Amino acid sequence: MDLNGWVDAYLDHLRIERGLSSNTTEAYGKDLSKLLELAEQKGIKEAQCIDLALVDDYLVMLGQAGLGARSAARHLSALRGFCKFLVREKAIETDPSALADRPKTRRRLPVWLTFQEVERLLDAPDTGSDRGIRDRAMLHLMYAAGLRVSELVNLPMASVDLRRGLLAVTGKGGKSRLVPIGEVAMKEVEGYLQKVRPQLATPKETVLFLSPQGKAMTRQGFWKLTVKYARGAGITKAISPHKLRHSFATHLLQNGADLRAVQAMLGHSDIGTTEIYTHVADDHVRRVHKASHPRA
Repeated sequence: MDLNGWVDAYLDHLRIERGLSSNTTEAYGKDLSKLLELAEQKGIKEAQCIDLALVDDYLVMLGQAGLGARSAARHLSALRGFCKFLVREKAIETDPSALADRPKTRRRLPVWLTFQEVERLLDAPDTGSDRGIRDRAMLHLMYAAGLRVSELVNLPMASVDLRRGLLAVTGKGGKSRLVPIGEVAMKEVEGYLQKVRPQLATPKETVLFLSPQGKAMTRQGFWKLTVKYARGAGITKAISPHKLRHSFATHLLQNGADLRAVQAMLGHSDIGTTEIYTHVADDHVRRVHKASHPRA
């Protein structure tokens, strides 16, 4: 099998064995296409010809193309995953990417909303209309459970247990988690289920939140309505549905939640991903101390 064939096999592995989304798999494919371009320029056609020199040339090429450290690190991550796959499949003996230095990146702190801003956003939908009842329930549930937008719009009816106040979520890589939801969000979802969903759903439709056409909403559709309600609530920050997830994690840590518990609720496989929120929470604590302590 030539190098192009191995890349195709790796993308199939990501899609089928690891259960990654089509968007994620497509992104890996785009990143690895740059490696294939360089290999073609050097006359490399076989996987066993991938070595540290090619990896170094690949990183140099990315730098010359004007990619920042963060984008270059993402490309290197895709390459490392591919090389590990080749080792596993015995196409190469050792992983040459393991010796490559990861480009240094500054970790950006997440943008989040204050609790007052979240309250204004959640109160923005007009519950005098069916669409407003649905939108309010979606915003409340997303903030209550710290959901990704893809998790929210694809949430099955069967995943909501209003009796116990739990949500069964299937996240990235097909990983499942249970997240508690508070009484306020439960009440909003219950109102939607009683007043709106029965008018939209066909007998075979299993998705919880539906468009007026009785179909699952798109991520782009929910993004647009989030921006609309944020602007109507007077929120001037750059807004997206993911900001509610950032706010969920930040508010929990500000109020003393355990980092491991927040990691489990967010569905992060690596606690290092969750730790970034502690920087935001620490800044909040410092501001409170500075404003409140007599000798600060």
